[in-house]
Parts: sequence; structure tokens; C-alpha cells
Amino acid sequence: MKIRKGFVRNKKGFSLVELLVVMVIIGLLASLVAPKLFPKLGKGKQAAAKAQIELYGEALDHFRLDVGRYPTTQEGMNALIANPGGVAKWDGPYLKKGIAADPWGAPYIYQSPGAHGDYDLYSYGRDAKPGGEGEDADISSWQ
Repeated sequence: MKIRKGFVRNKKGFSLVELLVVMVIIGLLASLVAPKLFPKLGKGKQAAAKAQIELYGEALDHFRLDVGRYPTTQEGMNALIANPGGVAKWDGPYLKKGIAADPWGAPYIYQSPGAHGDYDLYSYGRDAKPGGEGEDADISSWQ
């Protein structure tokens, strides 16, 4: 291989010191950005749970329009996917996909009749306990 006159070919890579400096800079940037990013992640999960509850509420309303009632607590939300047995006017499935867990991995809680209306559909949030504030707050169909 010919090397042109005046051109020096450097076959060295990065030195260990240069790599450490870059890694320290990346670590500092991550420590500045991460605290601002993580609270938004929690709000995103709450927004996703609210959107899922709204979607399930629309499916429950379609079920009621066809059958004349909401699924009972015993039938649960599975009645939106498969005929709970013997329901004559059932015209489902009312959801294209199955029933997903809430964004924190717990199942949604469904009761019909509900304490706040014809049905109650809710998630206990990140802590999976009633009540709470922030990301631990309950997300429900009646709020």
C-alpha cells in the first residue's frame, strides 16, 4: 500500500484516558436528564391507564346496547371477548385484542353493578393499593 508524501497514517485507536473522559461526560449528561425524564414516564403510564379504561368503557357500552345490560361481576370483562354462555343477543367480540393488564402489570378491577354507577372499572395505580397520590393514585372510570 502506498502512502502519499506528507500523509501520516495513524493506526492507533482511542486511548484509555479518552474513552474514560467520554464515559464520564455521558454519565454526567445522563444524571442531569434522568431525573427530569422519570416523572414523565409515570404520568405516561397514568395516561395510558385512563385511555385503556375509556376504551374498555366503550366496549362495555356496546355490550349493553346489544344485550341490554352490562356484564355482571362474575362474567367480568371476559364477556367482551367471548359469549359468557347463554347470552342470546351477544354480538361480540367487542374488543379486537384481549384484555390487557394495567400499565403496572395488575389486572383492572371490574364490578357491576358498581358503587359509582352501572359499573366500576379501575386500577389501583403503581402501588396496587387503594388510594395514593401521584403515580400511586387510583385511576377509575367514574372520575
